[in-house]
Amino acid sequence: MNSLKIYNTLTREKEIFNPIHSPYVGMYLCGPTVSGESHLGHIRPAVTFDIINRYLKYLGYIVRYVRNITDAGHFEEEGRESQDKVANKARLEQLEPMEMVTRYTNLYRDAMDKLNVLRPSIEPTATGHIVEQINMIEDIMSKGFAYEVNGSVYFDVTRYAQENDYGRLSGRKIGEMIAGSRELEGQGEKRNPADFALWKNAPPEHLMRWRSPWGEGFPGWHIECSAMSSKYLGAPFDIHGGGMDLLFPHHESEIAQTKIAVGKPVANYWVHNNMITIKGQKMSKSLGNTITISQMTDGNHLLLEQAYSPMTLRFFILQTHYRSTLDFSNEVLMAAEKGLQRLLQAQRTLKDLAYNEVDSDFNQEEDNIVKQLIDSCTVHMNDDLNTAMVLASLFELSSKIYSWQNAQLKISSISRETFVLLLKTFNDFVSDVLGLKDEITVDDSKMNELMDLLIALRKEAREKKDFHTSDKIRDNLKKIGIQLKDGKEGTTWGV
Repeated sequence: MNSLKIYNTLTREKEIFNPIHSPYVGMYLCGPTVSGESHLGHIRPAVTFDIINRYLKYLGYIVRYVRNITDAGHFEEEGRESQDKVANKARLEQLEPMEMVTRYTNLYRDAMDKLNVLRPSIEPTATGHIVEQINMIEDIMSKGFAYEVNGSVYFDVTRYAQENDYGRLSGRKIGEMIAGSRELEGQGEKRNPADFALWKNAPPEHLMRWRSPWGEGFPGWHIECSAMSSKYLGAPFDIHGGGMDLLFPHHESEIAQTKIAVGKPVANYWVHNNMITIKGQKMSKSLGNTITISQMTDGNHLLLEQAYSPMTLRFFILQTHYRSTLDFSNEVLMAAEKGLQRLLQAQRTLKDLAYNEVDSDFNQEEDNIVKQLIDSCTVHMNDDLNTAMVLASLFELSSKIYSWQNAQLKISSISRETFVLLLKTFNDFVSDVLGLKDEITVDDSKMNELMDLLIALRKEAREKKDFHTSDKIRDNLKKIGIQLKDGKEGTTWGV
């Protein structure tokens, strides 16, 4: 169906994408932990895998896209101490855990809608799949790869590594993992420091707890994704995604526990986006450089010089290949804001251009250049979803469009077929694949009132023979895609 190549973290190579059950594609993304408001770092995986979802659909695939919500049991085994983020934040905010979870889940979904991220096919939650997680843990224990201590259950990494390549995805060796392990809460219970928790015994003060064969407790972080991905996509499925920070321990643990429980690999392609940094540093609360999505759009943060629209943030992410580090700065975001408007204006201008064919104007070389730029959009997307290069091609095409608009170059220098293909390319890639759109926040009634006011001011200027002002109003409106049309019945407007 296509020649799409995707970089597979597992093999460290670009591979031709061959779905297991074409034209159907199964894709799973590790979604957010809703223990607080989503921040700038959460945007990148959401947009990256939205692009993959959109492009696969553009190629004709039928995608089942599963993106989970972690709303319980997320404790860090690689951090300073084991902690349940959801329960801790609920105590701080003096809320019921599920009340807090609902609040932050809704904020996340609202933010994704504003970023024009398509809703996933299925958005399962950890708390909604406790039974599936318990069943999977019991299965792993029955096969001898997990053990229970004081109401907690741990995966036996040492035994697994005797027959399996544990650490292949992350490039870590088990000996180094053991040597580098810290003395964390619950480490004394483990047979080996590299073992990870499948289920944790809940102390009396723990808010979120469920009954299990091992007593009241809550699930480990890794088991939820194995349980939910295998339930909705089977095993193996096509694409498993997430940020590079999840390579270890999360995805490595998923691979191990799923292989034992299901007897098959998790996925054929492991795809990871790189991080967003701020002045070269990873975002963290301790450094005070974590910026929430609402702060980005309100401009309410010390590191921000202004507010940035959701589409500007989306464009900012698409300017860089998803596997490259993306460093935040106000300068880069301001440039993204201008670039986005230039591209969207080119799209509006193209729609308004009228093609008038004149045989003498046709230029084969110019026609070939435009067709090559059109073709390059697909070529770049097929090369590991290189949105940065797609944007570069679209900007070159935008320059052609502006030349036609300013009559520097005649539009009839290209064929009618090429012009029609150009219209389709802008619609397909700008709107459908890249998901970029105009952000008009004024409702229709207020927009009509505003335009009536501008038309009246322009009319008043013309009556005073102030043609400079009247032309300026008309020209500036045209720049943002609004056309004024003077007729016998007065002036009308349209987009």
